Amino acid sequence: MEYPLNTAASHASGPDVPAAADHLPAAVLWDMDGTLVDTEPYWIRAEFDLVAAHGGEWSHEQALQLVGNELTVSAGRLQEAGVDLPVPRIVDHLLGKVRAQVAHEVPWRPGALDLLDAVVAAGVPCAMVTMSYSVLADAVAAQVPGAFTTLVTGDQVSRGKPDPEPYLVAAARLGVPIGDCVAIEDSATGITSALASGARTLGVEAVLPVEPRPGLSRARSLTDVDLGVLRRLAGGEVVDLLR
Repeated sequence: MEYPLNTAASHASGPDVPAAADHLPAAVLWDMDGTLVDTEPYWIRAEFDLVAAHGGEWSHEQALQLVGNELTVSAGRLQEAGVDLPVPRIVDHLLGKVRAQVAHEVPWRPGALDLLDAVVAAGVPCAMVTMSYSVLADAVAAQVPGAFTTLVTGDQVSRGKPDPEPYLVAAARLGVPIGDCVAIEDSATGITSALASGARTLGVEAVLPVEPRPGLSRARSLTDVDLGVLRRLAGGEVVDLLR
């Protein structure tokens, strides 16, 4: 489906905006890996293959510790595990492997496309906020043309997650207050970033459980999230769908 290009202004007023739109978030800020698309297994497989090719050892527990991190941080951990390559080459290698998998098939998370469709149809602008680089984020966004007003990627910020900068940049680009936005995340690193930015934050379980935190809403799957839930979050309610 091709989506119309959204703007903050289109959310604020106009005859096509639903009557309840003033209770919706000013914007929805979506993490990508693990939230929109189930690419974490692609990253983990690429890490295992790279470490093995350099004669090192890697574990599933080590891989899970990298979920949501900046790619340069992950590359440093892989160097410690025996990968004898400079950080930029490690990053490029991982991105290339994952992008090749995405080019073959985009593994959307359950409920992701339905919720994205509903948010866009309601006139709410969306941003993708990911530590993956533009080369991968662009490939995913291209599958839903016009759905995202902007993409904030790991190669576009000076401080990545868990720093709040990526989410603050997204809100600034959309021209909306960060406190009026809902951020959707899956990883502890990403949740820390979103909460620190001041966004209403929803943690959705993927490869890791989402632990309770003050101010954090939680869901087991995006199939449990609809516009009604987003309205509650935008109104300041902390919603826990895991209880």
